[in-house]
Amino acid sequence: MKNKTVAGLLGIFLGDFGIHKFYLGKPGMGLLYLLFSWTAIPAVIGFIEGVMYLLSSEKDFQAKHGKRY
Repeated sequence: MKNKTVAGLLGIFLGDFGIHKFYLGKPGMGLLYLLFSWTAIPAVIGFIEGVMYLLSSEKDFQAKHGKRY
């Protein structure tokens, strides 16, 4: 089970490197963020995603990013 607070803070502070995507188990997206980290685009998107994670309900966050069996 992933913690939405951790994912949100990683997105806000380290989103330009895609760390939040690696944390959420999406390494392909994480690599894409890492490849484009020399631009400002991943930083802006990471910040927005981090805020969205923090503002979402726990139920919605776990439904989308929680452990799947």
